[in-house]
Amino acid sequence: MSGFTINQQRDLNGVPDSNQGAPAMYQVYGDMLSGNCYKVKMLMGFLSIEHEWIHVDVLKREPRTDEFRSMNANGKIPVLKTPGDQYLTESNAILNYLAQGTPFLPEQRLARAKVLQWQFFEQYSHEPFIAVARYINQFLGLPAGREAEYRAKQTGGHKALAIMEQHLGQQQFLVGNTVTIADISLYAYTHVADEGGFNLEPYTSLTSWIRRLEQLPGYISMDRANA
Repeated sequence: MSGFTINQQRDLNGVPDSNQGAPAMYQVYGDMLSGNCYKVKMLMGFLSIEHEWIHVDVLKREPRTDEFRSMNANGKIPVLKTPGDQYLTESNAILNYLAQGTPFLPEQRLARAKVLQWQFFEQYSHEPFIAVARYINQFLGLPAGREAEYRAKQTGGHKALAIMEQHLGQQQFLVGNTVTIADISLYAYTHVADEGGFNLEPYTSLTSWIRRLEQLPGYISMDRANA
């Protein structure tokens, strides 16, 4: 799609519907190739949550428009529009909101805190290296002006992957032996880390964890065709 409007009507596959019926319960504004947006799609797939996906083109600076900023003043994707016509931003906040009352978000106090622990790790120690390197390489084509930045991201990215590898060598998932939104948060950019120059082959426990997640019922791969 070339663009979006906040009141655009689309069916659940993102195609304009001239016979629009009742609106979708949720609307998600995002791009499936963005790990932060893909996290939301993954959880909705696992939980079979009905929703409408509205594609937003970051490279065309659509999140910077006044219309988009009326939903998120920070000008970033994803944005979730709730059934009560409220807008929720920040991918991990959206995951916590949607996972409430499901097995993907533990009720036990310490387990829930550990989910948050890994989500903070993802945002501060993982995403700034792996996701940024991927963006520079995959979406910008590794321009000469950003090659030094790209190279500089490699050390921090491998440090994050090594931490995950060590932890996942002791248990099946990040918080105990049950999948949670912590796994979804870290999976999104980890499984495409090779697009940022990170070779995952040496991380055997981590790659086994990736395969476990991909075998879960309701798994959706990172592809715009799956939006």
